[in-house]
Amino acid sequence: MIDLRSDTVTRPTPGMREAMASAEVGDDVYGEDPTVNALEREVAEAFGHEAALWTPTGTMANQIGLQLLVRPGQELLCDVQAHVARYEMGAAAAYGGITTRTWPELSVPDIEPLVSPPGGYSVPTAALAVENTHNMRGGTVLPLAQLRAMRDLADRYELGLHCDGARIWHAHVADGVPLAEYGRLFDTLSVCLSKGLGAPAGSLLLSSADHIAAARLIRKRLGGGMRQVGILAAAGRYALAHHVDRLADDHAKAARLADALAPHVPGEVRTNIVVLRVPNGPDLAAAAEKQGVRFGAIGPTAVRLVTHYDVTDDDVTRTIEVLTALLPD
Repeated sequence: MIDLRSDTVTRPTPGMREAMASAEVGDDVYGEDPTVNALEREVAEAFGHEAALWTPTGTMANQIGLQLLVRPGQELLCDVQAHVARYEMGAAAAYGGITTRTWPELSVPDIEPLVSPPGGYSVPTAALAVENTHNMRGGTVLPLAQLRAMRDLADRYELGLHCDGARIWHAHVADGVPLAEYGRLFDTLSVCLSKGLGAPAGSLLLSSADHIAAARLIRKRLGGGMRQVGILAAAGRYALAHHVDRLADDHAKAARLADALAPHVPGEVRTNIVVLRVPNGPDLAAAAEKQGVRFGAIGPTAVRLVTHYDVTDDDVTRTIEVLTALLPD
């Protein structure tokens, strides 16, 4: 089965399994796991932040980051398709007491009027959140100029700025923007090791040393304190050492899919996610799976195909053959 549902379906490579098996470990709740400590230090330094915190999931990293910036009863502004708003099971409200309002497109002049200052009877805006790359907008890479404008907006109104950077590695490879250039723009930044990079689990939250000290308490409260987690951190370190540059291969495979299926691709494809507009998404996904190609419907008239290191050039060729036969001219 050719599995294009997500870049989370990858399995650890032999080299990654070897790194996991030989990892030096300790109790991370006590801060004594040397492999976790090394990973946190390396990623924080790469993005120019003071500190980082390993979490088992990207959702936990995002939600801790939001709780650091937004107090209960305050408001977060984000994209209408943002993962933190739509795909984290209402955690911002359920666990953080955070109100959310959304914008339809990232345009700073359109977003600024949404900001609600403290005082009066409206919910005060405390932070903004962006997603780079943007999952449900087809792996879109947010231009650096837009992100800088968001930073300026946040500073103008004394707001926090969070980035869901689950796939920021893809943005880095696609646009060549240094990781530290991205990092300096955000008060809190989450990065994922299991999307694209191929680790079996793990994300990191990056911020100031004071924020990360507070984040450790929130992680424990949410049930994210783990013990000899260096086994998983070793997979993340291996992924960062061996799997970042090769993301360009995934981008090339996605571009092949997009070029071959161009009439059904609504926008430019620059990373590893291809969204197709189709007459009936669930029916197309079911028909393709019967022919050995698996992907997901993300709406009644849309499907998403995600390339990753387990998808070969031959898999791309076969996917094009199957979809060309199934899609209308």
